Amino acid sequence: MKILIIEDEKDLANSAAEYLTGQNYKCELAYNYDDALDKLELYQYDCAVVDIMLPDGNGLELIKYLKERHSDSGIIIVSAKNALDDRIKGLNLGADDYLTKPFHLAELNARIDSIIRRRKFKGNEEVVFDELKIIPHSRLVFVNDITLDLTKKEYDLLLFFLSNKNKVLTREAIAENLLGDQADMMDSFDFIYSHVKNLRKKILNAKGKDRIKTIYSIGYKFKMK
Repeated sequence: MKILIIEDEKDLANSAAEYLTGQNYKCELAYNYDDALDKLELYQYDCAVVDIMLPDGNGLELIKYLKERHSDSGIIIVSAKNALDDRIKGLNLGADDYLTKPFHLAELNARIDSIIRRRKFKGNEEVVFDELKIIPHSRLVFVNDITLDLTKKEYDLLLFFLSNKNKVLTREAIAENLLGDQADMMDSFDFIYSHVKNLRKKILNAKGKDRIKTIYSIGYKFKMK
């Protein structure tokens, strides 16, 4: 799961990224409005943490931009204690939640967890798709009640497939989800084949259905029908 932290206080942004990375999120940073807009134009995020007051623009405009694009990203507003009007504007624009500074990083993590469960998995603590069961909070995956021992990349790949089930996903989209903006520096996407192969093998070894279908010259589809 990918998080974009838009925050001009670099110490806070870096601390949040370090903490959330420890909670198995993939984090990217934008310290100003222009960098944030560039990233939002190029990449898809599961959640954006948006500071309203940025040195070169207003975070409310970034929220508006996401909503005009019909983005599926969750949005958490970060604001000062005296910025009630801006928080209300942000929520009216479609933000999911807000935090006032200062806040505990554990609370930020809990808010992000809640938003992603609500948006991706209808708020369920356990997500069941036929023989597959996922417990997002503890990152556990079961196939026919057999626990799968997945690497972080394999788990992220499975969640990306399930969040986009029955859709054709390009290799570029999968690489971006797994690596973030580092995907632009990759000479090839051969590593995706390895992750898909290993994930498929582990599911099949647990007597799960072979749902990962290769779409020649494009990418993959995770079939649930």
